[in-house]
This record gives sequence, C-alpha cells and structure tokens, in this order.
Amino acid sequence: MGRMDADQLLAALDPDQRAVALASKGPVCVLAGAGTGKTRAITHRIAYAVATGMVSPRHVMALTFTVRAAGELRGRLRALGGGAEDVRATTFHAAALRQLSYFWPRAIGGRAPQLVESKLPLLREAARGLGLNLAAPALAEAVTEIEWAKVCQVHPDSYVFAATEAGRAPASGVECVRRLYGAYEALRRDRQLIDFESVLELTAAVLLAEPAVAREVHDQYRYFTVDEYQDVNPLQKLLLDAWLGGREELCVVGDPRQTIYTFTGATSQYLRSFAADYPGAALVRLVRDYRSTPQVVHVANRLMPGADDALVAQRKAGPEPRVTRYADEEAEAAGVAAAIVALIRTQGVKPSEIAVLLRINGHLERFERALADAKVSYVVRGAERFYDRPEVRQAVVLVRGAARAAGAGTDATGLPGELPAAVRHVLASAGLTPEPSPGPGRQRWESLAAIAGLADALAAARPEATLADFAAELAERAETGHAPVANAVTLATMHAAKGLEWDAVLVPSLIEGIMPIVHAKTAAAVEEERRLFYVAVTRARVHLALSWAPARAPGAEPTRQRSRFLASLQPTGTRS
Repeated sequence: MGRMDADQLLAALDPDQRAVALASKGPVCVLAGAGTGKTRAITHRIAYAVATGMVSPRHVMALTFTVRAAGELRGRLRALGGGAEDVRATTFHAAALRQLSYFWPRAIGGRAPQLVESKLPLLREAARGLGLNLAAPALAEAVTEIEWAKVCQVHPDSYVFAATEAGRAPASGVECVRRLYGAYEALRRDRQLIDFESVLELTAAVLLAEPAVAREVHDQYRYFTVDEYQDVNPLQKLLLDAWLGGREELCVVGDPRQTIYTFTGATSQYLRSFAADYPGAALVRLVRDYRSTPQVVHVANRLMPGADDALVAQRKAGPEPRVTRYADEEAEAAGVAAAIVALIRTQGVKPSEIAVLLRINGHLERFERALADAKVSYVVRGAERFYDRPEVRQAVVLVRGAARAAGAGTDATGLPGELPAAVRHVLASAGLTPEPSPGPGRQRWESLAAIAGLADALAAARPEATLADFAAELAERAETGHAPVANAVTLATMHAAKGLEWDAVLVPSLIEGIMPIVHAKTAAAVEEERRLFYVAVTRARVHLALSWAPARAPGAEPTRQRSRFLASLQPTGTRS
C-alpha cells in the first residue's frame, strides 16, 4: 500500500475513529461505547500502521475473547488488504496454546500434555473419589468456581478465604468446592492434562522463566491490540504482560459500561487504570452511535448516565421504546409473541432481525411455547458455540465424508446432483427432517436446518459449487466462528447477546429479583446487573420493547415489583 491508500483508510473514518488510527504508536486507550464502530476503528488503525510502514503485519497480534470475534477481526483486516490480512488476529487461548505447543519440547521437554476440553468428566470423577454425590447443576457451579479461582490465581488451599472475601456462595458450600478443586487439580496433574487456564498460566511461566523463548516471542510480536479490554481477567493480564515484556506498543479498546463478566474473574480495573499504568498514553473516546435510533440511545443514556461518554445517536429517528405491564407471566409471553407477529406482518421486520433477551436461561421455555403457539419460528442461542454442538460436529464429519466419496467417484451414496438436495440427503442420516418435531430435539433440528440453509446460500451464489466446496466453506466458518443466521426469532440470555445486534429487541421479565437478580446483594452486584440491562438495551437498532408482570400465574396475587431500573427510564411510549 502507498500513501494514497493510507489516506483512503483515514477518509473512511469519523473524526474520533480517525484519532484512533492516527494514534498509531502505543500506548493507546480507546473507550468505545456501544455501536460506535470500535472494530472498524481498531482494524483501520492496524491497517494504517501497516500501510505507512510503521509496523510489519507479521509483528502484529490482535487479541479478543471469542472465536467469533477473532473471525470478525480477520475478516475486516482481510477486506482492508494491503498486508493487513497477514496480521495474527486470535483469542488469548488460541495464541497461548499455539505458543505452548511449539515451545514445550524445548522449554519443558517431551510432548505437550493433552488439553481438557471440558472439566465436567474429570470433576465428576473427583467427586466420586471424595464420596460426594452431586447433581449436574452443583457440578456445573463447581466448574464456574474453579475457573474463577484459576483465572484469579487462587490456589485450592486459599479458595475458601478468597471466595468468602469475594462474596461467592456456591450452593454446595465453599468447603465442598475447595475439596473438589483440590481433587480435580490432583487428577489433572496425575494424568498430565492441561485445561484452558493452565494453558495461559504455563505460557506465561515459560516466557518469564526462559529468556531465549521470551526473546523469540518478543521479536515475533511487537504491536498489540486487545479488544473488549474490560473483560480481561488477572491470568490474561499476566500473559499479556509477559508478551509485552515491558514494551508499550499496546492499544486497548473497551467500554466499562459493558463489564458483565466479573463473576468469571473479569475486571474493568485494567481498563480504568490504563492511563495510570501507562503515563502519557493517548486516550480516545468513541461516542457516535451508528447502531441505534435516537430513541433507543436516549434509553441507554438514561440507564447509564455519564457526561463524558454519553452516546450520541447518528441514525434517523425511530419509534419510541415501550414499557408494558402485563397481568401475569403467561399474558406477558403471549403479549411478546403477539408483538413479534405484528413486527413481522405490519412492520416488515425479518424474523432473523428480532430477539427476545432474558436474564435467566430457565425463562426461555415460556417464550418458546408462546412463539410456537403463534406459529413463529425461533432459535435458542446459548453460550455454547454453534460449531461445538455435537449435532453440528457430526454433520460436518458427514459432509466431509460424502465430499471425499464424491471426489473419489464413489456413487454408493446415491447423492442427488444439486448441492442443496445432496446436503439434505447427507444430513437426513443425522436426523434432519422436512419439518421440526415438537419437544427437546428442536435445537438439533434447527442446527441441521441451518447447515442446510448454508448449502442453499452457497448454491445460489455459486451454482457450480460441489460438496467439496461446501465442506471447505463449513471448515472456514467453523474456524472463524461464523455461525449461520436462521430466518427465525432469536431467544437468548442477556449474557449470550453481548456483541450482537438486531432491528428489534424485546426484554421481558423486568421485575425485582430477576433484574436485578435476587442474589445481587451488594451495590457492586446491582451495578453489574444495571450494566447487563444496558447491554440488552443497546442490542436494539430500531424497535425496543420492555415488559414486566406483577403476578406469576393467571389469578395469582400481583406481589412482584417492576425492576428499579425501569423507574429511571420512563420512555414517552410507556403503558401501565
């Protein structure tokens, strides 16, 4: 890329985003509000630094937290071209695992240990060894506690004190979790296994203990960008510091108002203290909101008031957000489904551009039933990545096998000639039927139908595409976390919705005890709940509907109070 191309990169940005790109030498802290184009700003900053010869793309590492976000970074950099496509955009875990696997034989000796994908099987075995008969929810909660302890560098012997100090109260008790944690770690070490936290810890340890390894890594990576910096935990910060090795070529991007993972050990303290940790750091605020209408932005600003970083809407005006009081939970679910039908039929909103966001996973089923009764297609989005689902893994293997057989000229499969028909034929063996069956198999069917939809899209774009092309497309999507978008309404928890956006967002069940959640006992915990609600609100581009119900069931006493967060909003379209 020449100088003209660098100028074109700047011309594509607003004044604040341009300030990010021009602050091309670190340290730099970007405080980016929801919908303000932070990914655009940081990818253009990297591309600008490459275009002006300030840094070689092979010396750049852009870090984020999810496979999907890393895939988006890679896609944006690839589109900008000029060498930016050669930048390493990855997650903390993927970068650490790659380095640990490479340096293990030299720094430690022998083959690298096997990675534990899930802690549950080992933890279940540890519980049996301790004579503990724990149900699945208790074991899942223990996994959360162990992961929190490990990222906060809390040893099993110190867990009870640290957990008590942090106000953590697992249902099985802190002493039970301490015993489980110790037994889990003993089993893991005996079998020479490493988990995701061990990967980060060991990579940092190798860098700190082996000067030759540190020199090699420091020579390779000299220019760092960290997205969603408010979500960094102490273990990730330890590793980042080891990668930096005292250097200051670091650009961090984040929004303290979107800190919603402190229960996992994440802390916005590193973002807030960046200027103190790096005296002379450039500070840029992104406040122009390109995502949401002024009406939605007004609600967001009322929810999280702040003079310095209030969002400034850039879109044209839209409908007023609504707060609706329903008589009971059943009426609320039916009302939400009716509102969705109206959005689709009278407003022309696509089902894929509508989401229902809930605080508690267990509340999803009520809205699933209401949407099914209203004949509205829906998908349930969880924390589990699409390509990690067992049925999706099976489907990918089946498609790959069918592609190999077709490539070898084997006709034993009897596949139809057209790609969409061939893919559906292959997926039929995994359980894909023309219509979904009611009941617990719904997600499996939706997953397989979404893969079939990808085949339709590929065939429409490239009529000559083969099964081998489709297998390659699936492999690339899996690597980048690029899940298919179904033509259906999304049901999700507020946590699972972070980083996503829709034209219409409906947020029901806004009552005390749910939002904020009942176990948010401290002021800090209540503020985290407020931030979570803020994240839900700022997912909406145009339509925003908030609701609550004072009674649990028809005819029951209306004893429940609306969420305290609704009191500060009062949009003009309020109905009571």
